[in-house]
Amino acid sequence: MRGFLASSIGVTCAAALALPLTPPAFAATARPVPAAEAARPAPHAGTPATTPSDRRAAEPSAAGSTQSLPLEPLTRDRATPSAPATEQGLPRRAVRHFSLVGVVWDDPDAELHGRVQVRTRTAGTGTWSGWQDVETHNADHAADPDTPERASGRVRGATAPLWVGDSDGVELRVLSESDDSATDSAGHTSGTRNLPAAPPLPSGLRLELVDPGEDDAASSGDEEEPRAAGGANAENSALTENSALTETSAVAEASAVNADLAPFGATEIAALSRTETEQEYLALNAGELTERQLQAKPYVGPRPGIVTRRGWGANEGLRESGFRYTKKVKAAFVHHTASGNNYRCSQVPSLIRSIYRYHVKSMGWRDIGYNFLIDKCGKIYEGRAGGVAKPVLGAHTLGFNSNSMGIAVLGSYGATKPSKSAVKAVARLTAWKLGLYRVNPKGKTYLKSAGSNLHRKGKKVRLNVISGHRDGFKTECPGRKLYGKLGSARSKAARYQGR
Repeated sequence: MRGFLASSIGVTCAAALALPLTPPAFAATARPVPAAEAARPAPHAGTPATTPSDRRAAEPSAAGSTQSLPLEPLTRDRATPSAPATEQGLPRRAVRHFSLVGVVWDDPDAELHGRVQVRTRTAGTGTWSGWQDVETHNADHAADPDTPERASGRVRGATAPLWVGDSDGVELRVLSESDDSATDSAGHTSGTRNLPAAPPLPSGLRLELVDPGEDDAASSGDEEEPRAAGGANAENSALTENSALTETSAVAEASAVNADLAPFGATEIAALSRTETEQEYLALNAGELTERQLQAKPYVGPRPGIVTRRGWGANEGLRESGFRYTKKVKAAFVHHTASGNNYRCSQVPSLIRSIYRYHVKSMGWRDIGYNFLIDKCGKIYEGRAGGVAKPVLGAHTLGFNSNSMGIAVLGSYGATKPSKSAVKAVARLTAWKLGLYRVNPKGKTYLKSAGSNLHRKGKKVRLNVISGHRDGFKTECPGRKLYGKLGSARSKAARYQGR
């Protein structure tokens, strides 16, 4: 694969020159509207009285943004009022439009022992949802210890993200609980509120409200804060132009790494027949195969169709520039995103943009953590940038990101069965990608642990080539129902490879 890794470098430079240098119109027009200029929309019936900070949060904003709101103590121990609150949250309030929520905190090594629940108001109807649980155990989805991404100083602790759809109101409660405490269905009995054994909540808790932006504007500028006015306009104009040039280069870079598989700027990498895939395999591995391997029939599954980052509207200006690779792909770890199943397949580009923004802007990662994502309709999406056929280093399975790839099925599969289409897509994707590296999906492999709560650092661990996240880390991921389908995915993938 070395020839393939090198072949796209020249393409990147040429492709960047082919893209327009004019800053996208969206970047110049989509800044948040200052409160003095904006007419506040009429509140929905039943909306509680709002404070000035609520009103500021409810002002119109650029599409594709993150609102980060610090949590407030909801209860305190009267005997020791200075003690850290064991319950924090936000009262019901109006906010700018968002579609995905999550909670972050300062220390990525700190754990949130407790329960996070959120209610949201549907935009347009004004209907409030019931309380929804947010998955708190998310530290196992991360870059490996001692890697530049982990040691960047930007990484934060975080819950899993939860997709709630287009919303304009929110209420949140975070309750500290001891690991062995019993909790009722609401999580708010008087007994659980005052458990003496409840650990303190992590410091710096914030609610992240993510707006994924529109499909046709998502790849344009990133508006988190209003721009300064007055004499700074010329400077800001220059910064905008420089930002647009950087964005243009990043878009070219992300597309060029797939240049051997699809035309530059393609929104989807087309599926291939078995014969076409075998020809592609020989081309990608040119100079690396022995004479005997060249004569043998390759065990590689037909390449499936893959929606590119451009296809789902990635804002390439969000991520760090450049790519990081591992040596090879020896295993595939299957995950669920734990973001809920209440999404339509037509919403998936928005859902992925939201997860991408949450991983980068809220959690401090260099890019989205997964190498690929699959929706419940069975469509496959490119994840972390660097090339779908290449060994891109992800941040998906703490301790085992090297020499592996991470596949996330969008949804929560602890109690819900994954669709047949999604399981089939896992099999098709692994049959192709593992086949490029001459790996049998039904086989076993050894990976060296970089350190996890299940395998000590340096230990060589024998794993299924297609493993669940829980095989490398003590976690519920990818959910009991999806984990139970991995045997079927292995068998199907082997058949796709012709084994």
